Amino acid sequence: MTASDSDGRLGEEFFTPGTASFTEFLAAHRPELLPTNRPFPDGVRAEDGRFPHGTTVLALAYRDGVLIAGDRRATMGNLIAQRDLEKVHPADDHTAVAFAGSVGLALDMVKLYQVELKHFEKIEGIPMTLNAKARRLAGLIRRNLGQAMQGLAVVPLLIGYDVAAPAGERGRIFSFDVVGGLYEKADFHAEGSGSPYARGALKKLFHKGMDRREAALAAFQALYDAADDDSATGGPDLNRRIFPIVSVITEDGFERLSEPETEELTREMVEQRRNSPDGPTASR
Repeated sequence: MTASDSDGRLGEEFFTPGTASFTEFLAAHRPELLPTNRPFPDGVRAEDGRFPHGTTVLALAYRDGVLIAGDRRATMGNLIAQRDLEKVHPADDHTAVAFAGSVGLALDMVKLYQVELKHFEKIEGIPMTLNAKARRLAGLIRRNLGQAMQGLAVVPLLIGYDVAAPAGERGRIFSFDVVGGLYEKADFHAEGSGSPYARGALKKLFHKGMDRREAALAAFQALYDAADDDSATGGPDLNRRIFPIVSVITEDGFERLSEPETEELTREMVEQRRNSPDGPTASR
């Protein structure tokens, strides 16, 4: 009996002891459902500009935890494919992921990762450690290597609040490369086409002990700088009321900043730019 039988009953594979990984379960029994299957025959690449592509995301640690943010633009070549894309998503109560790269594939990978964490906790009875969560996401990216070589790459950014870490170091940031390499970053990091400009801004704005408001304003300033120099990164759209997405993770869990708070901080930042178009200078 299999899961695809027409009588609607679960197949025996659902009742056989096995791995705590939902991804490995799918790979063994329904591999066609995995988003990491190659979409094209060998030797065929995705045509540039034919698939929506997400751009700049960033993260920074602050006094109470860690913040993650992203612009809202998706592009297809020289066209704006979407103005209000959501690139920041909770993975579980104390973990969040943002992405740059092929949008459709990235969204499927985020959904699979969310199920992966829930499945592990249900099977094992305990949540994964933050280090294990980072390694598990690296494994998903490594499974996508075939599609990345065909031009459909996803580059995520992972943050988490680690209750086992020393006080003041519980907000942690992980970056990845397209082959699944895993790197922990101190203080802040950015990914995507506008990331060099965002990291440059964060270098001058970041300081230890920032409160949430300071950290959010620094993220807005960094995304503004990215949009100023990278056409694929979208700046705040005051007329359409489309603003960057900012979320934080603290001891209390995941929280997305409300739209009124995001709008207020964005308008404050834009007003500062009227008087200082190049942004704030580095503090001494």
